[in-house]
Amino acid sequence: MKRRTLLATGAAAASAAALGLPARAQSPLKIGFVYVGPIGDGGWTYQHDQGRLAVEAEFGDQVETIYQESVPEGADAERVLTQMALSGAGLIFTTSFGFMDATVNVAEKFPDVKFEHATGYKRADNLATYDARFYEGRAVVGHIAGKMTKTNKIGYIASFPIPEVIQGLNSYYLHAKKVNPDVELVVIWAYTWFDPAKEADAAKAMIEQGVDVITQHTDSTAPLAEMAKTDGVIGFGQASDMSEYKPSPRVASIIDDWSPYYIKRVQSVLDDTWEPTHTWGGMGDGEVVIGEITEAVPDEIKAEAEGMIAAISAGEYHPFTGPIMKQDGSVFLAEGEVATDEQLVTMDFYIEGISGDIPS
Repeated sequence: MKRRTLLATGAAAASAAALGLPARAQSPLKIGFVYVGPIGDGGWTYQHDQGRLAVEAEFGDQVETIYQESVPEGADAERVLTQMALSGAGLIFTTSFGFMDATVNVAEKFPDVKFEHATGYKRADNLATYDARFYEGRAVVGHIAGKMTKTNKIGYIASFPIPEVIQGLNSYYLHAKKVNPDVELVVIWAYTWFDPAKEADAAKAMIEQGVDVITQHTDSTAPLAEMAKTDGVIGFGQASDMSEYKPSPRVASIIDDWSPYYIKRVQSVLDDTWEPTHTWGGMGDGEVVIGEITEAVPDEIKAEAEGMIAAISAGEYHPFTGPIMKQDGSVFLAEGEVATDEQLVTMDFYIEGISGDIPS
């Protein structure tokens, strides 16, 4: 665990006591971050750690940040969280869906510590949740995929069968299908957030099936490295820009910018205005950003994608707007109907046109 240590002097602490000020007025707020992958993954965890660094830059010696990387989802997470709380952390961010129950359990044991869990849905008096509308970004790259595929086969490397992933997968296919009725989606479930070997194998298997546009809901750059071996195969950066693969195979990216959220929430603790909210930010909030669309994308397609970004950011277009049918032929959304957040956070089905079953 890396620590940035900024301790109040004994004299300052004594002065605070004499003035009747709370200890935090003179001591740094200790903030913990629990990561599912390594900070060098080039994707999801890297972006969360950029948010941590932004907090340090914003608040200086008002804060001390600590983190633990590559924490397995389960009992190990509960152990790490407990250690952070016992070490004096007053605010702890847990940055993966699979940390949810561990966060709930430890939050109950430490009611004076504030916890924030990314992509989850369980809250308490000292537990907030936060998420980003990744499906908005999937709509944009799906449009590009549908327009640019030459084989009419596009791929999606999925991590775990949870609503967040299913939303993105459906949005990707839906927007590819809108511009290319002949498109077919190949899905491979990797059952991991970060495993470069598995991710590369998934990309290779897709390419062997004739897939020429691939997106991923896993965290490493391994799929792009695999795509780079085959001419004509393109893909997208996931969570971070993955710019080392520009201008191709990485032709655009979905970037998660957590910095504004982390800064806002730390400020609320320092101001004593923190509340256990649920926040779901998107393009309009600056949390979901489409990275540079490179010259590998034709100008007309780039302009269309940029128009979609502008419409989503302005709230003029929602990626899940009916008519949309479920895979079984039943109606998900009627003509002009927009999906509610409740429908999205409980999504457990493929939309019409996607083959195969969602793993249980």
